[in-house]
Amino acid sequence: MTAPTQITAENVNVFYGEKQALFGVSLVMPPQSVTALIGPSGCGKSTFLRSINRMNDTIPGCRIEGTIKVGDDNIYDPSLDVVQLRARVGMVFQKPNPFPKSIYDNIAYGPKLHGLYGSKSDLDEIVEKSLQRAGLWDEVKDRLHHPGTGLSGGQQQRLCIARAVAVSPEVILMDEPCSALDPIATSRIEALIDELKQNYTIVIVTHSMQQAARVSSQTAFFHLGTLVEHGDTEQIFHAPRERQTRDYIEGRYG
Repeated sequence: MTAPTQITAENVNVFYGEKQALFGVSLVMPPQSVTALIGPSGCGKSTFLRSINRMNDTIPGCRIEGTIKVGDDNIYDPSLDVVQLRARVGMVFQKPNPFPKSIYDNIAYGPKLHGLYGSKSDLDEIVEKSLQRAGLWDEVKDRLHHPGTGLSGGQQQRLCIARAVAVSPEVILMDEPCSALDPIATSRIEALIDELKQNYTIVIVTHSMQQAARVSSQTAFFHLGTLVEHGDTEQIFHAPRERQTRDYIEGRYG
């Protein structure tokens, strides 16, 4: 593993054409921890998450001001290789999106793309370890060459997490990873997040405050494109400094 990776955002503004979506967001997400981004729909939390691996680059008319660093590297430096960045910063989406390939090929895709293995046995080992890390190996080891799309929703999401860890990222971004899952599958993913934080810096967008309270050590509350408050999860939920935060947590709006 590389040295633990901190994510640092300084005065980040994001625009979609003329519309400003984020206003001066500054936030430090510590290494080997889970930072939850919470707030009402449309508050900018997913926009901020997608800024951390430059997914917003794919949106026409989107531009960003300010600095985001992964470790010591400014990810908006023009000389930075975006393909390499996305190997360092993995992403798990709201809806499980396995490739229309076998379970094995879903995991092998990234290591093949980035040339991360020497031999077939190396690749086999990466696939096995990634599936073990995602808590899926015992369930799929006898059907690695069956389609990933044949798995249950919760298994598909764990497959997507295994696919993300297969390229040895430093950071894993999760955009509402449990919103399409039932409570049992959700609890499996939450237990997995707790294990993964030993080796990765994790940032999760969640609409569930209960989930944020369960899985994260840090919480950031966004509202109307601004970062209202950020701190230890315990403090944010039990002694918020800002009235807006307290009103949201107590369910007065959102």
